[in-house]
Amino acid sequence: MEIAEYVAHLEEDGSRLAEAADRAGWDATVPELQWDVRALVTHTGGVHRWAADIVATASSTTDTELGRAVGQGPEDDALLDWFTAGHAALVATLRAAPADLQCATFLAAPSPLAFWARRQAHETAIHRADAEGAAGAVTPFDTLFAQDGIGELLRGFAARKSHAIARTAMVSLNSTDGPSWLVTLGGERITAEEGGDTDSDLTVGGTSSDIYLWLWNRPSGVTLEGDATLADDWANSVRVRWS
Repeated sequence: MEIAEYVAHLEEDGSRLAEAADRAGWDATVPELQWDVRALVTHTGGVHRWAADIVATASSTTDTELGRAVGQGPEDDALLDWFTAGHAALVATLRAAPADLQCATFLAAPSPLAFWARRQAHETAIHRADAEGAAGAVTPFDTLFAQDGIGELLRGFAARKSHAIARTAMVSLNSTDGPSWLVTLGGERITAEEGGDTDSDLTVGGTSSDIYLWLWNRPSGVTLEGDATLADDWANSVRVRWS
């Protein structure tokens, strides 16, 4: 995907997140998270400000004052406007940033600008799904974006040594509307490559959108065939937290 496409997704999903949060109300519970909608919006709004600051200032570190402030926000009556303003500022900052921007990142990417556009698009997309889950039904993601998110998680966060799963096993992610993936467990890192495998220990089937959500440990419509305890291993090991 191109940077402009990521920013367009960020813009749309941030707006949808705000709308869903407004429908759900601040005290509504977010499925699968130990958060209410208030905490969800406060977190995402803080991440947006942190990311925009790093891009705007070409920061050489991700350990910034705004990063340390993530999780803090205004009172309820000002929270939605605060979120909306921070989201709009992030979109504008990414669109105005030079292609040769040099700043801190924390996952492999073609460029720092591509990294921040991609990461913030998917950060906001998953939390949009969280807000919609609290309000009602979750709008599915389009195939291209969901597949990009699958790739980011498998080859980025899930590949960290801290997320390794000790059991040796193969997990197939069989998409009904896009590429499938083969995930290998048991080494010092989780590895993944495109392509399914009929002899896997666990097959996770569904749309690209459902697999994307499942990998992020969110409610989804996937089906599981094989050793379902591997799904528990994934959920317990591959959990991306703010720190």
